Amino acid sequence: MSTPPLLIFGAGSIGTALAQAALAAPEAPPVHVVTRGTAPEGTTAHHLDPDNETALAQLAEDLPEISGLLITLGTLHTESYAPEKSLKALDPAAMAEVYRVNAILPATIFKHFLPRLPRKAPAFAAALSARVGSISDNNLGGWVSYRASKAALNQVIRTFSIELARTHPQARLIGLHPGTVATALSQPYRGNAPKVFTPSESAAHLWRTIAATTPDDSGKLFAWDGKEITP
Repeated sequence: MSTPPLLIFGAGSIGTALAQAALAAPEAPPVHVVTRGTAPEGTTAHHLDPDNETALAQLAEDLPEISGLLITLGTLHTESYAPEKSLKALDPAAMAEVYRVNAILPATIFKHFLPRLPRKAPAFAAALSARVGSISDNNLGGWVSYRASKAALNQVIRTFSIELARTHPQARLIGLHPGTVATALSQPYRGNAPKVFTPSESAAHLWRTIAATTPDDSGKLFAWDGKEITP
């Protein structure tokens, strides 16, 4: 029997590095990547728009079982919007878009692919979140759309983990804070960061964190160093 694939959504800097690290691991499962663009060499590409729920449902039907799920999709800024520095900078339309990409889209992916995890074997699902989604850790203010969207994602993960435990008792669903990584997403905002990782360094940290978690950790958010982040 063939090994079920690892499914990764997103082939940006971190998604690509996670896929490459997975491929290099001993006894690695096949790696499938959902992307609108180019998938990493050695992976199986699924070129579809993750906003298209019909396409997601069809892919879930085509992949009856997966060994793991990673969601690396997210947004912080575009040419149209940027993190708010003050209350007056809030743009409801931009906030709705950030919330859609960072919370609603991962929730929809979970809807279709958490049931594809094995019911009687260890498995994991994870999404890239952020430390700034922690409400208790917010001492600076600002960035309300991004903070709120990641807090919503953390709540989605917590809520779905409870249901997942009933049907897949050996699985865990977690959020991952990758640290500050040298990507286009962080480029304008990482000037004062104490540590800036390359995508491959962040991927190595994240894989170690995933490997160290158990079903008892399901629903939690972990930083790149394996430490739990409080909501």
